[in-house]
Amino acid sequence: MFTLGTRGTTLRIPSSALKLTEKPLDYRFLIARRYLSGRRSVSLVSRITSISVVGVALGVAALIVVLSVLNGFFDFVRDMLVSYDPHIRIVSVEEKGFENQDSLLVLAMQHPEVVSATAYVEGKAMLLHDGSGNINKVVIVRGVDPEALSGDNGVVAGTTYGAFDLARQDGRPGIVLGRRLGERLLLAPSSDVIPASRVALLSAPAMERMYTSVLSSSPIRQFEVRGLFQLESVFDESHVFVGIEEAQQLFRMGDRISGIDVRLTDLNKADEVKGWLDERIDQERFEIVTWYDLQRSLYDVMRLEKFGASIVLLLIVVVAAFNIVGSLTMIVIEKRQDVGALRAMGVSRRNIRRIFLNEGILIGAVGAGAGVTLGLVLSWLQYQFGIVTLPGSENFLIDAYPVAVDMLDVFLVGGMAMLLCVLAAWYPAHRAAAIVPAEALRMDG
Repeated sequence: MFTLGTRGTTLRIPSSALKLTEKPLDYRFLIARRYLSGRRSVSLVSRITSISVVGVALGVAALIVVLSVLNGFFDFVRDMLVSYDPHIRIVSVEEKGFENQDSLLVLAMQHPEVVSATAYVEGKAMLLHDGSGNINKVVIVRGVDPEALSGDNGVVAGTTYGAFDLARQDGRPGIVLGRRLGERLLLAPSSDVIPASRVALLSAPAMERMYTSVLSSSPIRQFEVRGLFQLESVFDESHVFVGIEEAQQLFRMGDRISGIDVRLTDLNKADEVKGWLDERIDQERFEIVTWYDLQRSLYDVMRLEKFGASIVLLLIVVVAAFNIVGSLTMIVIEKRQDVGALRAMGVSRRNIRRIFLNEGILIGAVGAGAGVTLGLVLSWLQYQFGIVTLPGSENFLIDAYPVAVDMLDVFLVGGMAMLLCVLAAWYPAHRAAAIVPAEALRMDG
């Protein structure tokens, strides 16, 4: 047993630990831990070190919580948009659409990840109504096959007033509107009190026909309101749904369609299925886009916000790293004679440097570990109980901040904190390794 004492501090090191050929990591770690946790005459050093650990922990916890909230918002917006956007969409390069869609539908269904593939027709038309609401409105008309839509489709599931019924009844086809649009134009499906509202759609081809062929029959197609759906406000106010055959007649498309919507078992496999389809579809005639491509600008902005928030909050850990530089430098000054004694006993500069690098690793491990634990606990509490609510939540679809913990973010944040702590310890470690044994041992304190 070897006893090393300076300035009232006694450090007992087993003799076997000083043998550089036997477990060299043991004594370096033992000394580093002793310098951090042992009692010292200079209490200011321990306080600065504790502040550094707390700073690292708070920075890591804040990063994990904020990133989890941003992930929660991203998932919420994505799920809301994907409720009516497909996972993959196959569209024609030509504006007039394409024929012979059956071959594409069969091809898409051959992939094991594909759940459904449905054709659609889409275009803009003027909505004329008999209600006493605002003036007529230009809407996006989507023609779909209601029998091909699954029950978990966002529009079908979101039809809370009336039913998603597009079939002909008494010679009149059905139409489903957004609830906000219906309320604005005072349109509603039938009930025990009032009959169903009636609307008409006038497309651009119909307008052209109306002005060029006076003797032709009326190009205005009338529909009966069968249901109102409620999703996202912008979508509700601008989209209406009719049968696919009615839409083909409305836009004078014959047997052509605008595209095919494909839904998968897992939307994260969209890029994989897109690559599979690209190899089997003529890319000069068709374009394949994923759910991310359909709303790329919005998703890119949300990812950019996440990156910006990470950089700003990482500054908390950087500030704590500067405290680590100061606290370890003070430890080097305080333990100058100890370092001189170790160097005189044959400990190399490299091992001296490693002792103080271990101190940085210990501070980083404790701080990052505590921060990760605190961040995960806070995120879990918010996820389970919604402690922090959204101001004005009555105008939103959610009441509290959403949370989605991504373990990749957790590992990256913890690893970055550890790296910063080790880098912060490099200068004090280099300074300790440069101590000359003879000069250090001549110091009398």
